[in-house]
Amino acid sequence: MFLLVILAMIAGFMALQLYRVLGKRTGHEQPLPKPAEERTPLTLVPRPIEAIADAREPASRMVEAKAEAGVRAIIAADSSFDATRFLQGAQAAYRMILEAFWQGDEEQLGWLAEPGVRDAFVAAIAERNAAGHSLENRLVSIERAVIADATLEGKVARITVRFDADIAAVTRDAESVVIAGSMTDAVETHDAWTFTRTLKSSDPNWKLADTDEV
Repeated sequence: MFLLVILAMIAGFMALQLYRVLGKRTGHEQPLPKPAEERTPLTLVPRPIEAIADAREPASRMVEAKAEAGVRAIIAADSSFDATRFLQGAQAAYRMILEAFWQGDEEQLGWLAEPGVRDAFVAAIAERNAAGHSLENRLVSIERAVIADATLEGKVARITVRFDADIAAVTRDAESVVIAGSMTDAVETHDAWTFTRTLKSSDPNWKLADTDEV
């Protein structure tokens, strides 16, 4: 099914619609709809944005043990697959998808996400608009991105990336009055986004197929 410093290589890569790259938190008060029985209570502790840089931990493994067999299978099926480039693109897509949702850009969401995920985002945007709310969100940083799972079924590859990020978010009402959030505090978010692609197809893009919170 639908997807934060970016180097010049990533900028070009994004211009090609995430060439060879390619949980969920889609806004401060605007999460994607999710069945009640699947929701997991989260404790979100705002942190001053100035303190984030000092609080980061160094990245560890790029691929978790659970995902290693799946990544090897994907490489065997498509020797051009590169986990480092994939993660760089996944982080770019994470930012692009969040910003598209926050801005209500349904067209961009359409080519970044599979139809089911796009429809969920569009429904959440419509609900937000109907309430007269607007989002003033900012992705402060992606502290860590790691391949948490990977599978290959036939020619279809699925890769789940776990993102640990900090988001500053404000929700405003129809009169532009702040009703939730703060732009001076960042909330830690922990998302698991799954991207999918049919290997060796004419379309080189990975698309967001599932989202979850971890």
